[in-house]
Amino acid sequence: MTGRIAPPTTGFQGPVKRSVTIAGHQTSISLEPVFWAALESAAAARALPLSALIAEIDALRIVAPDPPNLASALRSWLFAIGSQ
Repeated sequence: MTGRIAPPTTGFQGPVKRSVTIAGHQTSISLEPVFWAALESAAAARALPLSALIAEIDALRIVAPDPPNLASALRSWLFAIGSQ
């Protein structure tokens, strides 16, 4: 360890797969627990169900010039709102 940074207090955790319904279709998304928690907080702050928030982000992703996969779009969106 370099002494300059520390690991996350919850440790390093791999992705967790969850199924959500978007526009009437079931889809699986793999995200690390910290991203699931951040999405749940963002949905609660907007008084939206988690699936509704994901659907809104998905709609923005689809019209992007070079759409990333949904998991990447969710991570990018969370990073962007956290940077504001």
